[in-house]
Amino acid sequence: MASKPKFLFVTGGVVSSLGKGILSASLGSLLESKKIKVTIMKLDPYINLDPGTMSPFQHGEVFVTDDGAETDLDLGHYERFLDEKMSQNNNFTAGQVYDSVLKKERKGEFLGATVQVIPHITDEIKKRIMKGAKGYDLAIVEIGGTVGDIESQPFLEAIRQLKIELGDQRTLFLHLTLVPFLSTSGETKTKPTQHSVKNLLSYGLQPDILICRSEKELQSSDKRKIALFTNVGLDSVFSLPDLPSIYAIPVFLSKEKLDEVVTRKMGIKSKKADLSDWRKVNRLEKASNKKITVSMVGKYTELADAYMSLNEALRHGGLQNKVDVNINYIDSENLKSNSQLKGSDAILIPGGFGHRGINGMIMATKYAREKKIPFFGICLGMQVAVIEFARNVLNLKANSTEFDKKTNHPVIALMHEWKDPEGSIQKRNASSDMGGTMRLGAQKCILSNNSKLKKMYKKSEIFERHRHRFEFNGNYENAMIEKGMKIVGRSRDKKLVEAIELDDHPWFLGCQFHPELTSNPKEGHPIFNDFIKAASKK
Repeated sequence: MASKPKFLFVTGGVVSSLGKGILSASLGSLLESKKIKVTIMKLDPYINLDPGTMSPFQHGEVFVTDDGAETDLDLGHYERFLDEKMSQNNNFTAGQVYDSVLKKERKGEFLGATVQVIPHITDEIKKRIMKGAKGYDLAIVEIGGTVGDIESQPFLEAIRQLKIELGDQRTLFLHLTLVPFLSTSGETKTKPTQHSVKNLLSYGLQPDILICRSEKELQSSDKRKIALFTNVGLDSVFSLPDLPSIYAIPVFLSKEKLDEVVTRKMGIKSKKADLSDWRKVNRLEKASNKKITVSMVGKYTELADAYMSLNEALRHGGLQNKVDVNINYIDSENLKSNSQLKGSDAILIPGGFGHRGINGMIMATKYAREKKIPFFGICLGMQVAVIEFARNVLNLKANSTEFDKKTNHPVIALMHEWKDPEGSIQKRNASSDMGGTMRLGAQKCILSNNSKLKKMYKKSEIFERHRHRFEFNGNYENAMIEKGMKIVGRSRDKKLVEAIELDDHPWFLGCQFHPELTSNPKEGHPIFNDFIKAASKK
């Protein structure tokens, strides 16, 4: 069947942030448990080439794939729920589509034709959808934004055309809507869903399945009313109420028999769903016997989505240790006193860019180092740990050239040349474009034999994902080692420092890579599992 993949298109209506990504991931995991080979794509209607240079306050985190693509945070949900890894083929934007079409026009590939949204833009969208589905039985394709947005119209037109070209057996439309409950009148209102479907119909798209988000489970009478006014069969109208956890959704959808409706409508033969792993996760969520507080001192703490994968990785570590993890978000720019850190069972400094809030991060790192509190610095967090150590242990006026180009002691500096995962030499300088010029994607890291890090992974070579421009300056390595810093991880060629520990600290780790991107609820991640374990012993 993989030679002719089928497509399940997911759209959203009424309001944004209904959870199309989590729904797509949950349904994908459910179908994957039936031995169907599934992938998921996210189509973003914005004009940016990728989210790499977008503010975390606007877009949330940038999720990096193994092959170095900077993608939408929904791909993080896809990877946490599915066994499949995502790639650059799983996310594309309107900007990439238009950029590709315009480059072809400049080369004369359209033979002088007038370049238009139809057919040129829609053809490019269709081509990318087909490419992303290659090798799979089923591709779930999430259309970003809300039906009615002007930006998403070419994408809706493209999937309308695919329905005609591929036929009913290979395409299915699923629409996610909101069914609000008005507490003042005690009524559930179906009118927004009716209008959302009417809007979708205006683009030539008739939904085959409706998923209705609501505070509480819909009554049968509400489902019948929605089915009647939307031309959707009653057995294809599903209620998705608020649940205690996003990880409860696959089991809930299975009980509602959504997977059976999808496979029946698409003519897919499959095995019975095996959700034993998800049921185990749900049991672990109820098994916590202790609560700990991890203080996350970061630059973008006003928006939790800016640290989506990190939040989930901490939660996964809690599941593996039967601990409820409370994240105390502290804006590093507003951290002025150690008293704000009291009560922390552990301190974490996440990634970020720019000088804003760095002094607060250094203060938190010093506090964790001196008070022997479990400390974890990721990417920028490791660099901050190096700067703090250089200043307060080596007594140097140290800094990163990212924050002070004229610093006398650049313990962190811009890396001008490196090899990518394919072995090609990449170069950059201070004037290079910000987008797509970083050390990106999965890179090999060699772990030191007597390190805590190797004990966590239980192996000496690992692959973890990167997203950064600046590196540990090797000229200061010996001086730091003499004062108690251990270099416990190095790049493939052993020229770049990937991870550090401290000799006289029970749990102090900094890593240049982003382990949160490969954590999942079923197993957690070796570092986060051990970090939470150390925090729970404090």
